[in-house]
Amino acid sequence: MDDLARTEELPVPQPTRAARPFGLPGTLVQRWNALAITACGATVLVLGHRHRWTNDDALIYTRAVRQILAGNGPVFNVGERAESSTGTLWQWLLAAGGAVPGITDPLRLAVALGLVLTVAGYLLALDGTRRLIRLHRPSGALLPFGVLLLLPLCATWDYATSGLETGLSFAWLGGSWWLLVRARAGLDDTAVRRRPPLALTAFVFGLAPLVRPDLAPAGLLFLAALWLMRRPAGPSPDPSAAGRGRTARTALGWICAAGALPVGYEIFRAGYYGVLVPLPALAKEAAGTQWGYGWDYLLNTLLPYALWIPLTLVAAHVFHTVRTARAARTAGTARSAHPARRTGAAGEAGATGYPSTAGEAGAALGLPAAAGRRGPRDAARHADAVLIAAPVVAGLLSAFFVVKIGGDFMHGRMVLPALFLLLLPLFLIPYGRAGALLTVAVTVWGAVCLALLRPPLDMPGRRIVYDSHTVYARSLGAHPVTQSAHTERPRPFTSAVRRTLHDGTRGLVLRLPNDKGYPVLPLAPHVPGPAAGAEARLGNAGAVLPLDARAVDLLGLANPLGAHTLPTHDRKAGHEKPLDRAWVLADLTAPGTPVPYGVDPRRVAAARHALTCGPLPELLASVREPMSPGRFVDNLTGAWERTRLRIPADPLEAERALCR
Repeated sequence: MDDLARTEELPVPQPTRAARPFGLPGTLVQRWNALAITACGATVLVLGHRHRWTNDDALIYTRAVRQILAGNGPVFNVGERAESSTGTLWQWLLAAGGAVPGITDPLRLAVALGLVLTVAGYLLALDGTRRLIRLHRPSGALLPFGVLLLLPLCATWDYATSGLETGLSFAWLGGSWWLLVRARAGLDDTAVRRRPPLALTAFVFGLAPLVRPDLAPAGLLFLAALWLMRRPAGPSPDPSAAGRGRTARTALGWICAAGALPVGYEIFRAGYYGVLVPLPALAKEAAGTQWGYGWDYLLNTLLPYALWIPLTLVAAHVFHTVRTARAARTAGTARSAHPARRTGAAGEAGATGYPSTAGEAGAALGLPAAAGRRGPRDAARHADAVLIAAPVVAGLLSAFFVVKIGGDFMHGRMVLPALFLLLLPLFLIPYGRAGALLTVAVTVWGAVCLALLRPPLDMPGRRIVYDSHTVYARSLGAHPVTQSAHTERPRPFTSAVRRTLHDGTRGLVLRLPNDKGYPVLPLAPHVPGPAAGAEARLGNAGAVLPLDARAVDLLGLANPLGAHTLPTHDRKAGHEKPLDRAWVLADLTAPGTPVPYGVDPRRVAAARHALTCGPLPELLASVREPMSPGRFVDNLTGAWERTRLRIPADPLEAERALCR
């Protein structure tokens, strides 16, 4: 009996009663988190597919793609090396996809690929933020938060397709964030060892200017963040010469990995096209400044959706996180001063369930507090601060650039990447009372936005900004996703081109100012091809005209001459350089050709003279002479001066300035 009594007195292990989020088993929490991320991606997929469409600018890409597939090179017109694609990588991705047997319409491919890449970008971004939170909170439920500000926006749905490079931009942004978080995770001893090589991460960051030139600052910031987090010196630098050598070699390796492709392509661009940037960058004067128009464009995105409401809630969450993290750090300092009061290793991270060790949640975008030689704990705080600050600073720079250059004419398109970057660290937040309340509030706003809030069709004022998707849907049908959807609509220009091709007259179809007519003029003997067409809708012109015909851009986006003229209008962003028809007649018709009504013969004569003066003969030779090693070298060495070249848009003024 005594033995039995003693046996009954033995302590029996009891299950721990630590509270779980929602009170759910861990497997259900994991399922919830997976469902939350998947639901966000599915929302982008469904709404993007429902709003699938393409615009005229997408046809500019696909003509260059068709030229590549036809063996004519990355040009818009045969016999004229003009780079019309802003997104270099997007152009080559479409060309690679178009080479797959069975794909006959690159425009339809652009729609499908753009949607897939957009969804992939959101999923990678969400998983990257999940991994960020898991650095400090290994378990627990997560709530969609920052991502909910983007999902209800019409602009998000519209530019999930459109045929433009926006989907690739989102894929690059989301993938870069995911890689950056993975690089940060490699600092922890408990991190998963199977992670992407850092050289590969640097290579992806270096693709930024090939995705879109204005993403280059984001790529540089991500590369700098990678270095600050993972520089070989680490918290215990090796002062020896061998240690410094390893550091230098690693840095050089990352720089080479990041710069190899963009630098190599820049050399190719300068030698092949004769300028340092794509022609749309020259036509849009991306280095210009138009603060007022840019601010109006930003408001055109923020105000229709009442985005100030959820952005205020985001600011409230950041403030709450910073305040809670500061309190946790203060308590942690007190425990360090009194070891007997320590409660465990969870310390600061457990206070908010968010990376509070990032110098108070990266000081919720703050700066590294540690200076000099840091221990492992300070190094982790420093890395977290850098990690969180990188996309936020990149987003602010992106918004600054958009406002500086005067915005765009397509509603919301240029603001979306900035919002995406700014919200990346908060795409998901850990479950908690305050976080749940804020998420509910953002969800209510999102439901109202999804159901009721739509952008205006156009913006009143001197600057044109309009809802491009709605305009094209009304004009071409709900889902214009094929080339034929754009070319089958009856237009005077299209009819004139088809008559000219049918008659075999080798004519130039010229769109007169204000659509006053489409006369057909005989082409000069030196102009190759069966026909030419001068039209402001460059994408449509490129789709209607065969690949061996000359599509003449009247706005400079693919016109080697027009891109170098001085801006004369500011009514529509990116369309400030309408080309005087006299330049077109002087370039493509023979002397003595009758001048149509609406074009001043004096200007035509002045344009013919100006084309023989100053730098213009060499400018045209750089894109029209057959490519050879000598031509490549001449283009390369003169690219800087050609990029800077600007001429008066008025032929009379150009003649006076150039033919002295």
